[in-house]
Amino acid sequence: MKNVDKIIEIEALTENLTKHYAKNNLLKIKVLYFISQYENLSVSMIIEKLGLKKSNFALMTKELEQEGLVTSKQGEIDKRCRLMHLTEKGKAELEAYLSSIEDFFGECPSEVENALLTLSAYLNKKI
Repeated sequence: MKNVDKIIEIEALTENLTKHYAKNNLLKIKVLYFISQYENLSVSMIIEKLGLKKSNFALMTKELEQEGLVTSKQGEIDKRCRLMHLTEKGKAELEAYLSSIEDFFGECPSEVENALLTLSAYLNKKI
């Protein structure tokens, strides 16, 4: 099996596992997660990390703002930039989702944790 085959298989398997706990709102959870991880990055950089079209991200974040899960504001240094932040409600929803995933997976062996860290670091360098 080639590396690209392994990556596609891992992506498909993890999406299937995580989709169950997201109650068919996996994109919403992904957006909340990336906003929580990259609050100091511009919206365009978060969009790049997620691999979404700008219009799809705008629609999703508008919905999330209406639900009271995120807020957006202009960048302090560059006024053309928009920065996203999770509200307390958004943090609570994301935490509930992440806790359900943690409960499902339980304790991972250290070699699995190391492999996940390595894969994550590698993919972040590529994107």
